[in-house]
Amino acid sequence: MEMNRFKLLFLVTLLFICHAYVDADETNNHHKTYIVHMDKSSMPASYEDHLQWYDASLKVVSDSANMLYNYNNVIHGYSARLTSEEARLLEEQQGILSVQEEVKYELHTTRSPEFLGLLNDAAVLESNTMSEVIIGVLDTGVWPELSSFDDKELGPVPGGWKGECEVGKTFYKSSCNRKLIGARSFSQAYEAAYGPIDETEESKSPRDDDGHGSHTATTAAGSTVVGASLFGYAAGTARGMAKHARIAAYKVCWLGGCFSSDILAAMEKAIEDGVNIISLSLGGSVTDYYRDVIAIAAFAATSQGILVSCSAGNGGPIPESLSNVAPWITTVGAGTMDRQFPAYISLGNGKKFPGSSLYSGKPLPSSFMPLVVAGNVSSTSNSNFCLPGSLIPEKVKGKIVICDRGTNARAQKGLVVKNAGGVGMILANTESYGDELVADAHLIPTAAVSQTTGDIIKNYVFTEPNPTATVATGSTQLGVQPSPVIASFSSRGPNPITPDVLKPDLIAPGVNILAGWTGKVGPTGLQEDSRHVGFNIVSGTSMSCPHASGLAALIMAAHPEWSPAAIKSALMTTAYSTYKNGESIQDLATGLQSTPFDYGAGHVDPISALDPGLVYDAAIDNYIDFFCAINYSPSMIKTITKQDYSCQDGKEYGVGYLNYPSFSVPLETASGPGGGSSAPTVVKYTRTLTNVGSPATYKVSVSQETKAVKILVEPEELTFSKPNEKKSFTVTFTASSMPSGTASFDYLKWMDGKHIVGSPIAFSWS
Repeated sequence: MEMNRFKLLFLVTLLFICHAYVDADETNNHHKTYIVHMDKSSMPASYEDHLQWYDASLKVVSDSANMLYNYNNVIHGYSARLTSEEARLLEEQQGILSVQEEVKYELHTTRSPEFLGLLNDAAVLESNTMSEVIIGVLDTGVWPELSSFDDKELGPVPGGWKGECEVGKTFYKSSCNRKLIGARSFSQAYEAAYGPIDETEESKSPRDDDGHGSHTATTAAGSTVVGASLFGYAAGTARGMAKHARIAAYKVCWLGGCFSSDILAAMEKAIEDGVNIISLSLGGSVTDYYRDVIAIAAFAATSQGILVSCSAGNGGPIPESLSNVAPWITTVGAGTMDRQFPAYISLGNGKKFPGSSLYSGKPLPSSFMPLVVAGNVSSTSNSNFCLPGSLIPEKVKGKIVICDRGTNARAQKGLVVKNAGGVGMILANTESYGDELVADAHLIPTAAVSQTTGDIIKNYVFTEPNPTATVATGSTQLGVQPSPVIASFSSRGPNPITPDVLKPDLIAPGVNILAGWTGKVGPTGLQEDSRHVGFNIVSGTSMSCPHASGLAALIMAAHPEWSPAAIKSALMTTAYSTYKNGESIQDLATGLQSTPFDYGAGHVDPISALDPGLVYDAAIDNYIDFFCAINYSPSMIKTITKQDYSCQDGKEYGVGYLNYPSFSVPLETASGPGGGSSAPTVVKYTRTLTNVGSPATYKVSVSQETKAVKILVEPEELTFSKPNEKKSFTVTFTASSMPSGTASFDYLKWMDGKHIVGSPIAFSWS
């Protein structure tokens, strides 16, 4: 979300400056938080328990250092404040697997249940076990007074729940109920970095001062609220994806960001508390799995039957911009729904253009107003972004200003225009955002427009001696087609860590989503926005992730015996990637057809996912073999699994043996003597399907659109005679050489006349 990016920009800049200074500091006296991974099996017999051992290891390098947290579920180890020299000495001790510097992460409804078909099959979705499913949401906390946390439709709290409702100055035992069954906050690492939390600025409790956490939690499992809207926009009955599931909130994100030690501590508690699903709408830089604390903690959760759903990131449309790409995580990208919030621009030359806005204040007069481009009225050369303090009041007063999207928050640009005396704003997309229109509750009359429209309007200003315009907002428009389309901001593949595993896994609604909001700040999140709302409309993969988390809860309730991998498979193999007319889902960034690198297996279809026919299941041993396939050492594997495991000599390991519901086949561009093509490359992938439906015979179908690759599936037919029966098949890809950078896509489907078990195949040459 651009709003959150801006709020953190100053602190991020400070951190960067401080980091550069410390690296040059030869005294190494600057303390940072480090996460220490211990080999629990190496604990000397002289210690009574592992905590005593952890403390002793720390005291060897520092008499004054204290642990921030100790961990037992997500990792074996602890976090502490150390200098870089102390961290180096600690890593040299026997029994320590690794010492990692802490990482800071950033935060990446009324229509979506109907758009996803949930309202039409309510009886199917109201399982008796639905209220037994607990979704743990790691985010900015919750605003417990929201109607979306009403518990009148729910019975007693599930008996397996072991969590608690943490009490703070602004959070009470009564803040929790049978819907919001638990709430905790984790700030030790954050306070170690920034000092004690100023409770006049934010609550040192699970209370949500930002809005992001309330929005994600209510999207996943908010109760039914009649008459929900934002200033009349998106009016209707709001409900989460799994409206009868329970919510447990874990506040790990604060005004300065989300720190990995706090996130680890929250996931540790979530596992102990007894959650069934963990939803994380946050992410950071991509790194190897054994160094990625979210991937490590997610592995621990998965090994205990907990599904972990994460946002893919908002780095699109740049390729390889994904985060949270571990195979055991459900990685969720964002698409649009069939709903828009139109605004209208009229130019002095008689031309009219559509836009988007959630402005609800006093409209502009019907008469035309002078129109200027920000770069022409800015004190900074060629600055079209309307950054704070950049506009010259004498040149802006009484005018509508065209500002470019990017760099700072969209709504803040309007405030910059307002503070300079402007009366309205046209927010123009740059190339990165294409035709994507994200609506905001602006503080002045505003219309967001596509790059194409923005360029036309700018050209009018540059060529007309006295350009004028007016801006008017509309209402809510439903039935917009085509839908869904891939959001421009949604992060894209290929997978930057393991190209053989296709990511994202799928997409879900993530644009202009209405859900609950905090009472602390207005809908723009700006300090100057004094409006208070119970619902807000927000966009980001942060919004698509809890959609998938809630839908996973529906499947878990209907099939409590299924593993996290089976649930993810059901969502993926029943997802769709084409419209009813057969055309591929469009990409808002380009206006062209999207690919599996954009949407993974496709857009979620929850009704179909409840009865997928077959699933690609995966046990923990399958993931451990995957580590061997990517040449992880025993210590790397132990860092993730907390288990001793040595890859067997003579055993054939391959990423193609990972029982994944999609296929990604990276191929090398080979050249023979004289630059000619070499012999074809042969790659084999083996998969195993588990029958979760009635006895049936499935036949395979392959699209075979890629002429450079011959695809052979053996056998071509699988007969299942009983539930939970497993059958394996092998896919052989025989590929000719193609120019580097070439990508192509096919689809493999198993069909029995009732079910279609679909898998995308992505080929890439490099």
